[in-house]
Amino acid sequence: MIEDSGVNGGCLACDLMVGKAPLPGGTVLRTESWVVEHCVGPLGLGTVVVKPARHVVHVAELTAQESSELGPLVQRVSAAVTEVMAPEQVYVCLWSHAAGVPGHIHFVVQPAGKEDMARFDAFGPVLQVAMGDAGCFPEAAEIERVCERLREALG
Repeated sequence: MIEDSGVNGGCLACDLMVGKAPLPGGTVLRTESWVVEHCVGPLGLGTVVVKPARHVVHVAELTAQESSELGPLVQRVSAAVTEVMAPEQVYVCLWSHAAGVPGHIHFVVQPAGKEDMARFDAFGPVLQVAMGDAGCFPEAAEIERVCERLREALG
């Protein structure tokens, strides 16, 4: 289950899971080992994170159970994001640093559409950097609607 985020130095990923930090859209999906939530960063509407339910800093620290769930879950979540957001592509990447220090790992599942690529004149990792630099966050009401649709798609 989820470790107390106090033990992990105020880890934002843990704080979001236990309700110590605001999480628009709430939990989208929870499995035995993983949690899916809408991204709280500026990576656009429909971007979700897939993160271990326990505080894990390195992929090498995943248990056999966590590892066996990961691939099928990322594929399932990517399919739901594709269904709900209809992007040109869905990016999946690992993020784990906060202020240059390794933190709670999370896989970012991000819809990449032509509109964002044109707006930022970028794609791939450069698109993510440009979106981060722009600091544009989706409205909470939009996130709520998308999360409800993602829950339905993940059925």
